[in-house]
Amino acid sequence: MNLRNIAIIAHVDHGKTTLVDRLLQQSGAFRENQRLVERVMDSNDLEKERGITIMAKATSIAWKDTRINIVDTPGHADFGGEVERILSMVDGAIVLVDASEGPMPQTKFVVGKALKIGLRPIVAVNKVDKPDARVTEVVNEVFDLFAALDATDEQLDFPILYGSAKQGWMAASPDGPQEGMAPLFDLVLKHVPAPRIEDGGFRMLGTLLEANPYLGRLITGRVFAGSVKPNQSVKVLDRKGNVVEQGRVSKILAFRGIERAPIEEAEAGDIVAIAGLEKFNVADTLCAPEVVEPLQAQPIDPPTLSMTFLVNDSPLAGTEGDKVTSRVIRDRLYKEAQGNVALKIEDSPGSDSYIVSGRGELQLAILIETMRREGFELGVSRPKVVFQKAEDGKQLLEPIEEVVIDVDEEHSGVVVQKMAERKAEMIEMRPSGGNRLRLVFHAPTRGLIGYQGELLTDTRGTAIMNRLFHEYAPWKGEITGRRNGVLISNDNGESVAYAMWKLEDRGPMMIEPGWKVYRGMIVGEHTRENDLEINVLKGKQLTNIRAAGKDEAVRLTPPIKMTLERALAYIEDDELVEVTPKSIRLRKTYLDPNERKRAFRAKESA
Repeated sequence: MNLRNIAIIAHVDHGKTTLVDRLLQQSGAFRENQRLVERVMDSNDLEKERGITIMAKATSIAWKDTRINIVDTPGHADFGGEVERILSMVDGAIVLVDASEGPMPQTKFVVGKALKIGLRPIVAVNKVDKPDARVTEVVNEVFDLFAALDATDEQLDFPILYGSAKQGWMAASPDGPQEGMAPLFDLVLKHVPAPRIEDGGFRMLGTLLEANPYLGRLITGRVFAGSVKPNQSVKVLDRKGNVVEQGRVSKILAFRGIERAPIEEAEAGDIVAIAGLEKFNVADTLCAPEVVEPLQAQPIDPPTLSMTFLVNDSPLAGTEGDKVTSRVIRDRLYKEAQGNVALKIEDSPGSDSYIVSGRGELQLAILIETMRREGFELGVSRPKVVFQKAEDGKQLLEPIEEVVIDVDEEHSGVVVQKMAERKAEMIEMRPSGGNRLRLVFHAPTRGLIGYQGELLTDTRGTAIMNRLFHEYAPWKGEITGRRNGVLISNDNGESVAYAMWKLEDRGPMMIEPGWKVYRGMIVGEHTRENDLEINVLKGKQLTNIRAAGKDEAVRLTPPIKMTLERALAYIEDDELVEVTPKSIRLRKTYLDPNERKRAFRAKESA
């Protein structure tokens, strides 16, 4: 069969996974009576809950006499490492653009990478049925973007299709005819070149790693040269050409619709999953025993944020999770780093803690959420940016992000003011249709930590913020953090409604009556700038005197609900988030007040 390998790349929420759904349905990958699931490629629980793609995944469809391998990629910049690796597997890309939003930061990031390695793009303008669609302007914006990214003349001469993935059609004009996905299939066959096959023995580059309960480690990748059969002897080379292991291929799985079927031989150009090798990792080359040169993997952009993961040492440690020791946490983190090359794990000197560096808060929050669902308990520090030194070795450089905020005109003033406080520089301000403005800033990453929630509050939930790493630039100076202090419990026990009621004028609470608290745990936000220790355990004095109005019901204000992302954004440098399978608590790093004072004095004198 003829082969074509394509990736679908776009910004988050522009409809990549829905498009794959329709391609699978219309290519006959499903039976007539098969129950169809929305966003079939989002197989992971967190992906289904949040409606975002986190892991890149491959599928394939047969059209006419050609098998088309399709890779669905994430749209969030935090998972850009997934996309960068994927591009080496494919020969073409469908760039999906929303007909009203136009090309967004993540589109720019991925298209830049795709054009650099010579992929020929097909532009698909999606959601043309939206009332605020502006098709002609969006096509012009895409052309300008390609030109700004130094596309070749051949890449600038891209074909364009219009349609709606939700309604299941693509056509050469925005008005139709609405006859399904056939025009897109035919364009892929015509425009995307067949896979380039190299000479020599069998060589395959690993790009996606997963653990299968029956087959062990499965690596998905593209075969660049030769062919491979089950039980064949192979070896694994790392990026530098060192032999990592030698072994045999136990099983070869090919993608057939959403299923994976075992095959007897994988040939050059195909994308397959291989089982049987224990040390075969992402970016390694699987090859025949006589091959000595590894395949070149795409370089991955460096991490920009880091967090410290610590063993949970609170008084409630071990009461809710079963994976609590430093060894188990360490093994899990290093296992994650093997499959996710955008993550970097380091042992912190002198303590049971590990420094985890990644692309953004969302990527690290997804890792923490996955771990807590697996039964882990851990403490997590505030995210810190990864600084670099300039070439002269003196100047400190920090990561700067390009931030695009779409906001209603009435709220634009407060957004500009808040971004200026965070040392952001405005690059552009233009109308984006429907009384909305698009504001573009270059802002330091550390100023953006925790801004998402504040932005939604300031704009009544109407603003959309997108971020993308831009460059390393000289340090921008101090940025003020949280302005309010916190309320800290001064004892261990269970919180009492009566005590909390009496303390309400001190500030809003983060706990409910009957919750377990401990000394040093943060139970609320103080109305002033300093921290305050309070007693939430004090019960009412019981007497036998009953006077009128003595026993009015205690009515408490609803507490602040802390999600994982909100908690990570809220804490200061001397605080931690305690994450367990059932709870997310905030606490001071030093639970004892005397130790806190000593640490504060030491920091002041330093």
